[in-house]
Amino acid sequence: MKSVDAHLADILATVRPLAPLELDLEQVLGATLAEDVSSPVPLPPFDNSAMDGYAVRADDLSEIPVTLPVIDDVAAGSTELRAVGPGHAVRIMTGAPLPAGADTVVPVEWTDGGTVSVRIDRRAETGNAIRRAGEDVEAGDVVLEAGTVIRPAQLGIIAGVGRRRVKARPRPRVVIISTGAELVEPGSPLVTGQIWESNSYTLAAAVREAGAEGYRVGSVTDDPAVLLDRLDTHLVRADAIITSGGVSMGAYEPVKEALSPLGTVRFEKVAMQPGMPQGFGVLGDDQVPIFALPGNPVSSFVSFVLFVRPALDRMRGLPSGMPSSVTAKAAGPLRSPSGRRSFLRGVLAPDGTVAPVHGQGSHQLAALATANALIMVPEDVTEVPTGATVEVIKL
Repeated sequence: MKSVDAHLADILATVRPLAPLELDLEQVLGATLAEDVSSPVPLPPFDNSAMDGYAVRADDLSEIPVTLPVIDDVAAGSTELRAVGPGHAVRIMTGAPLPAGADTVVPVEWTDGGTVSVRIDRRAETGNAIRRAGEDVEAGDVVLEAGTVIRPAQLGIIAGVGRRRVKARPRPRVVIISTGAELVEPGSPLVTGQIWESNSYTLAAAVREAGAEGYRVGSVTDDPAVLLDRLDTHLVRADAIITSGGVSMGAYEPVKEALSPLGTVRFEKVAMQPGMPQGFGVLGDDQVPIFALPGNPVSSFVSFVLFVRPALDRMRGLPSGMPSSVTAKAAGPLRSPSGRRSFLRGVLAPDGTVAPVHGQGSHQLAALATANALIMVPEDVTEVPTGATVEVIKL
């Protein structure tokens, strides 16, 4: 059987980062920057008030309390030039440009709030409540580097430096198809021999959580021709395709039957549990990667964590490889078949111990839903005693 590491290496050698596009601010959330972003101006671009209050000269506050005449108001967004001379005050709002001559702002809470004259009851030191030009960013500073994932704060600074569009790798578009004549949509009644389809919902959610766009296109029966038609319909909008089911050794395996003759998709046994049957390759002129995952729900989810998510990271232009792991102490004995790397579902506790959940079958989705970690047991280990150190992938 093929090793887990070799299978992932083949996937990452095939998958390529998506080409950068010029993306508008409304489209860029979750994309990966493909250029450095710098500020053309200092931020803030001018000295301004950090609070509602009064712009004054600190020298006029040598004796407290003091009453000063209010000679003007300045609001945020004002473009008029204003100044304050000795012995005077200008009422100022948060974000408004600091008048010439002022070197401190007295918060309104330290005053009587007057509009004609103001009594100031507390001294404000020079520079109080003033945001200086360039204190956040100097003109020409790089605020985001290429390779940065654009989240809300990063999107905010892109807008804050005046950029409407940036060059970025978009979120990969991933089409998800489940196979099996026994599958019916949740909410529909069941008859004997049927189950509610869950894989496409799980995988679409995992795709979105991984920073890509997941598109469920429902399930198909065990007819290979129907699957090929569905793939042909959706190939044009896909950067990657995930199928679940139809890859094992038995009869009625539509994914294997449909894709094996193409010669661009390989079906192999990978030395892992769960998830031994795996398929991977490319489709169409654009060489769109396709991940043919096993149909058991735990197997398909574990396969996504190990193989699909790293591939999506690579497509996004991010570092990719085996999922990161942490060490933990086994809270109980573990067993694993010889020659396969096991990924046992477990619960990682705050004290650094990890316990396997009850129900390790590849069909036991309820047990997976209680887990927050995968406990890795190497291929050459069949038993792990209580208290032994193990590697754990956090979910």
